[in-house]
Amino acid sequence: MIANLPLPLLLLVFILAAAAVVVSSIKATGLADVIADRTRMGEAMAGGLILGAATSLAGVVVSVDAAISGDASFAFSNSVGGIAAQTLFLALADIIHRKANLEHAAAEPANLFQAVMLIVLLSIPLCAMAGPDMAYFGVHPASILMFLAYLGGVKLTQTVSEQPMWRPVQTRDTRTDEPEDDDEKDRSALRPALIFLALVAVMGLGGYVISQVGGSLITRFGLASSLVGAVITAVVTSLPELVTTLTAVKRGALQLAVGGIIGGNTFDTLFLVASDVSYRDGSLFHAVSGTDLYWLATGLLMTAVLLGGLILRQRAGPGRIGIESVLMILIYCTALAVQFTAA
Repeated sequence: MIANLPLPLLLLVFILAAAAVVVSSIKATGLADVIADRTRMGEAMAGGLILGAATSLAGVVVSVDAAISGDASFAFSNSVGGIAAQTLFLALADIIHRKANLEHAAAEPANLFQAVMLIVLLSIPLCAMAGPDMAYFGVHPASILMFLAYLGGVKLTQTVSEQPMWRPVQTRDTRTDEPEDDDEKDRSALRPALIFLALVAVMGLGGYVISQVGGSLITRFGLASSLVGAVITAVVTSLPELVTTLTAVKRGALQLAVGGIIGGNTFDTLFLVASDVSYRDGSLFHAVSGTDLYWLATGLLMTAVLLGGLILRQRAGPGRIGIESVLMILIYCTALAVQFTAA
């Protein structure tokens, strides 16, 4: 039904779906902070697991729907393009956090480990694409490995969060993860959790609508699937991460902001697993283009730069932001230039 709409109505539906996803994500950010305090999970873990997974739901719906439709490039580029865009959002958040470099102030061992975990998870599909074309029951073994690596990484991240073997040096700009209200830990997390789940459902529905509009744009205008996936739908479905990151920074929940992006990106690698399972014409990793591979490499490079910034903890760099933020902006802009040149 959506595919048959006139172009003005199609774009209106696209905007409304994006708005629904963004508004839901704003409300979800505050609830995630409350859940983190009431369950004593901590902001980094809540950002990485709860908020990161929730705000990624719209994106996974887009990738899976594209894979079911047989468009491997759309499914793949939406996933890896979203990872690159969301990493860029941390640089934008660094710009608005004027007290000090965001990566300096939000020092947290769990975020460091999740960044390492993300690099590992992005390296697996790279190996699969360079290796032989194989699939068992339509699924590449790399997808199973990625899923198991994700589960193991989540468990290890929890261990790092609860029992860190090292702690960052505290400076006047370091923000500590403490409940805003000391009574929060004694309150039930059930009600905010139920509201949070309802918001997640809205995000998922919005993601489905966005995927339908994206597919229609590819068909109508003959656009490259990698262009629509990596630049249009990936950015739109990543808007919740941008909103939640900026909202978390404004609230002073810096670990939640950084953890939400890194954890969301980690969860986004499972888009590839779900897409490979949904793609019925063989291995997803061998059905994509060189442009899709470029976006995977871009996400991997940006994550490595971010990890370097989290370790370096530069208090203030060019323009009072970290040098890693400057580099991430340059890398992403270069990737956009390459994409439009290829298109």
